[in-house]
Amino acid sequence: MCSFLVDKIICIKANSRCIFWQCVCVCMSPLATKFLSPQVFSLIFLLLSDKQNGTGVVSQHSECHAKGGGISSYAGNKGGAASSLEECMEKATQEIPKSRHKLTPVYLGATAGMRLLNISKPKESDAVLKEVADKLKTYPFSFKGATILSGQEEGAYGWVTVNYLLENYIKYGFVGQWLSPGRDTVGALDFGGASTQITFETKQTVENKDNLMKLRLYGRDYQIYTQSFLCYGRDQVLLRLLALLIKTQGSDHSIVHPCYPAGYSDSVKLSSVFDTPCNKRQTPYKPDDVLQIKGTGNYNQCLGNVSRLFSLNNCSYSRCSFDGVFQPNITGNFMAFSAFFYTHSFLQEATGISITSPEYLEEATHVVCNMSFEKMRNQFQGHESHLKDYCTVSAFVQVLLVNGYGFDFRSFPHISFQKKAGGTSVGWSLGYMLSLSNLLPAEDVLLRKSLRSGAWSALIVLFCFLLIVALYFLLRAIRKKDTGNVI
Repeated sequence: MCSFLVDKIICIKANSRCIFWQCVCVCMSPLATKFLSPQVFSLIFLLLSDKQNGTGVVSQHSECHAKGGGISSYAGNKGGAASSLEECMEKATQEIPKSRHKLTPVYLGATAGMRLLNISKPKESDAVLKEVADKLKTYPFSFKGATILSGQEEGAYGWVTVNYLLENYIKYGFVGQWLSPGRDTVGALDFGGASTQITFETKQTVENKDNLMKLRLYGRDYQIYTQSFLCYGRDQVLLRLLALLIKTQGSDHSIVHPCYPAGYSDSVKLSSVFDTPCNKRQTPYKPDDVLQIKGTGNYNQCLGNVSRLFSLNNCSYSRCSFDGVFQPNITGNFMAFSAFFYTHSFLQEATGISITSPEYLEEATHVVCNMSFEKMRNQFQGHESHLKDYCTVSAFVQVLLVNGYGFDFRSFPHISFQKKAGGTSVGWSLGYMLSLSNLLPAEDVLLRKSLRSGAWSALIVLFCFLLIVALYFLLRAIRKKDTGNVI
């Protein structure tokens, strides 16, 4: 399976007396470009040993870029998933002080790609998890276990990450103490390869309790709405649209694709389209048959077909987003990351349009969808293999944000499309690590971002003493001068 942010792995890295090193290992697409999420496997965080109201404090140390796909893409390929971990785990072994290796707790977690694999092929999913777990046990760290995160957990951890990086929970004050800034939190919009998530704090009644999560961070309680839509990630949307076009055009041999640029043609095996639980083929087909695809580059037809991937009418609650899922009214600011950021960046560079409203998003998408493949290649040389998908993904983002989530001309400008915040990559992994830090005992405080409050007090006393001494000698010099003038 092609993997763009298909699945991710978490591993937590070293525990020393003054610092808790945390490695968050994230498996992403092997097809990194300027406008696609980079193939990050490992993000290394430093967790300060002292906690604030039971929650750790961290900063990003480094990240590792790995080759290959997410671990779910190695299903049926014995040894492939384990081998994909080697490069970044070797780097982790080198960067963590050797004397701290045995003290390093390591956790492994996986997300949407493995959730899909677990649905379609549970035995292969178990085999992949066992393989990577056995591999991690060979390193000089303390492996603590592996798990597949739920969609709600993935969304909630992304929200925690965003607000931590924006210092909405705590910030370090000038006087050397951690302070609560009293800011409103920011909603999180995540768009991966197999799923998409929306999470935000709300005071409204959450009618479906499956969407409600209550968190306690840095001594404060939060009530958040979170929803993960499996099969609505970038890779799965592309496959679902192909399956829809095959069905509506009634051919397993050739179709026209209104979202592919005019002048582009491609061929794929049917097995690559239907070998996913997101596409349920109702009639028999020959997996090895080849499908010929011809692009026509028609925005209106593309938008119409992409809209059919959503069910926007059925709702048994007071309000829904799509597919009958409850969602309260969106409020406040949001940060959109992962494929949201890369799609937004491509649209702005390709069209020169600053996308600050639904109207500008529609205009930019319209321009991209009507571009010929030749024009795209001339403008973005070196990215040919991904150009065919930008119209589809842009149209999907338009329908998702505007028709699905309900962002309008008032709320859309409150979305910030970001790759990093405060120099740290935005994603669910940092939030996951912060959650795990609640389970770890705090150590003696030997390292901080600034001076301790006691040190500040000592410096203030010293400063006052030196000021008094300086004033004494200054007054003495003035009196001596006045005496000399009198004589």
